[in-house]
Amino acid sequence: MKKRSILTSSMFAAASLSLLAPALPSAALAQSAGLEEIVVTAQKREESLQDTPISIVALGPAQLENLGISDINDLGSNIPNLQITPHSNSGAIPRIFIRGVGNFDDQITQDPSVAVYMDGVYVGRNQGMGVEVADIERIEVLRGPQGILYGRNATGGAINFITRAPELEQWGFSQQLTFGRRDEFRSRTMLNVPVGDTFAARLFYLDSSKDGFVRNTANGEDTYGGEDRDAQRIDLLFRPNDAVDIRYAFDRSKLEDSPFYLAGTTPGVAPQRPSTSHDGNQLIKPSDITTMGHQVTINWQLHDGLTLRSITAYRDLDSYVYQDYLSGTGRPNTPLFIDNDVDQDQWSQELQLLGSALDGRLEYILGAYYFEEQGDGQISTWLPNFGIRQYSDTDTENKAAAVFGQGTYTPVQLDQRLHITLGARWSKDDRQAELERYNQLLVFNNPGDFTDVSPGFILPASVQNGAGDQDFDHVSPALTVTWDLNDSANIYAKVVEGYKTGGFNIRASTIAFFENGFDPETLISYEAGIKSQWLDNRLRANLAVFRAEYDDIQINAQSDISDPSKSDVLNAGKATINGAELELSAMVAEGLVLSLQYGYLDAGYDKIIDGLGQNVTNNFAFINAPENSYTLDATYDIARTCIGQLIANLNYTWQDDKYSSVSTNFGEYTIDDYGLLNARLTLDEIPGLSKGYVKAAIWGKNITDEEYSFINAPGFGTYRAWGEPRSYGLDLTYQF
Repeated sequence: MKKRSILTSSMFAAASLSLLAPALPSAALAQSAGLEEIVVTAQKREESLQDTPISIVALGPAQLENLGISDINDLGSNIPNLQITPHSNSGAIPRIFIRGVGNFDDQITQDPSVAVYMDGVYVGRNQGMGVEVADIERIEVLRGPQGILYGRNATGGAINFITRAPELEQWGFSQQLTFGRRDEFRSRTMLNVPVGDTFAARLFYLDSSKDGFVRNTANGEDTYGGEDRDAQRIDLLFRPNDAVDIRYAFDRSKLEDSPFYLAGTTPGVAPQRPSTSHDGNQLIKPSDITTMGHQVTINWQLHDGLTLRSITAYRDLDSYVYQDYLSGTGRPNTPLFIDNDVDQDQWSQELQLLGSALDGRLEYILGAYYFEEQGDGQISTWLPNFGIRQYSDTDTENKAAAVFGQGTYTPVQLDQRLHITLGARWSKDDRQAELERYNQLLVFNNPGDFTDVSPGFILPASVQNGAGDQDFDHVSPALTVTWDLNDSANIYAKVVEGYKTGGFNIRASTIAFFENGFDPETLISYEAGIKSQWLDNRLRANLAVFRAEYDDIQINAQSDISDPSKSDVLNAGKATINGAELELSAMVAEGLVLSLQYGYLDAGYDKIIDGLGQNVTNNFAFINAPENSYTLDATYDIARTCIGQLIANLNYTWQDDKYSSVSTNFGEYTIDDYGLLNARLTLDEIPGLSKGYVKAAIWGKNITDEEYSFINAPGFGTYRAWGEPRSYGLDLTYQF
């Protein structure tokens, strides 16, 4: 892995800024309107992104469309220092890392390190998050610990999905159809229905499917990595007066994606992206994941400067994921199947009091939060050639409570340029888990036919039982100081602590390791940055540098290379993460906007002590933490013609090589560096209709047909999962 100092990267950022500014054509700038202001709710109230002392990326509908972002997995390649990769061989379960901090596993007894929120509701499990984004107003990615306002499990950061609210007194309809390579089809339908002047309903339906790119040679029909998804959303808004609004939302999504093809590699032979599986019987079993949620949000303006907000939510998850870890590594000789069933439901209640005092010099938020989760999971591991099935059944119950507060004070002195923000959150967690595990010897009805893994009979099994009960509590503080250089620029410095609760590991190598569980991890982050706009808001330049000191890290360490189902979670040691994030956007000519986003990471473990008290620091590496990553984007409103407005977008993303396996005991498994080029040409506002308008767009992804992998892992050899080859298609939209 390449290493570059943070000083070098900071010099690169400064040089980029200094080189770009003189290149702006002043004549063209004088005629243009400037960059659009971006409004975010990262601090639970609406404010300009430029006034928010957080390293944040916000993507609105136009950007989501231009970048071809259809689900959460697409975000990872478009936002530096954010990595989102599918878990194992299922695109329905994303692994999310921000600034090198994330969770490698998806088990129900271990929480993620990046908090995901849907309209203010914390989503406890990553299963099912691969569903396409439905009727989204904005996606906000907050980098760095966000534990004060976003809870105990936001050590790495938070991702907010903000949906479109119903519109009062306004009928609306849109229909988007997508046709693309590999039989890709997508239909998005929205209807907004006003009822009087106080009530409105917004209805949304999504149907999406496409084939994978690795064809199953056993039947010549099924493909690995195919997608079959649908989602529905009902959103109701009642506003009886100017002081109160009540919003109820129901959402449901279903994913039936097929697993990825995990292609085996041959020592001494350069790996290549496959298009067909090897000969032999191949079992392709789709996932079956259904998520559903109810949410009621009430905003009540008690009086000017004081608002009470209540967010009540219930969510349910029913997940079945089939995983064939060795689909392309020499089968049918050594198949390894894993069936993973998860049933989970969660209930949460949050109260927020948002206000201002002292003639607006003090803005504050006070809140209380309660979260309850119940779930059970079954994991069945099949080794047909050895006649073995390993089975585990887990029941878990989690309860969490918190109180939090944050205030920003602006003294009248110093021309009101100084802003001091203090915050803290107290969290308490009660976690319980039970595990039943046993091994069985199997005799199969059809030996050697691995499309039929049902046993003819089962010999008596050895049974192991374990139970654990743990309580945790923690106080997380934060301090931010902001100084307004002028009306268009500010600098900030902050120190904040991130906290992630402990838990239990159902994949533990022994029952004793399960019962002992693992402890919380903490991270202290130091960050400084500048946010600025120049040339009458035609140039935006934001820079953040940070250092994070990581303690009691929860590390998933695979203990047996021949059994991917077993790993131990250790509070193994300490680490340091240094990095920087740069954002440049410029309107260089009338209708032409260029942007650069760059991320730098230097993440390394300082000390890791194993269960035997030995220093094994050199045996571990940060995964999903490329040293350099960047995105280049150009959007050009070309011209308005008699048939509509032409808009072109060109986007290029790059990331360095990165480790893909936290333990290097069995070799340093890495994902090679790669870059992806995407393009889109849109004809907008096509005239000729008495009501509404039509929009059409042609698009291409991975235009250069780059061969890249997103999984490289050991297991009876080495296997890879590959990213999609070149794809292209057509979007048609009607809207009024």
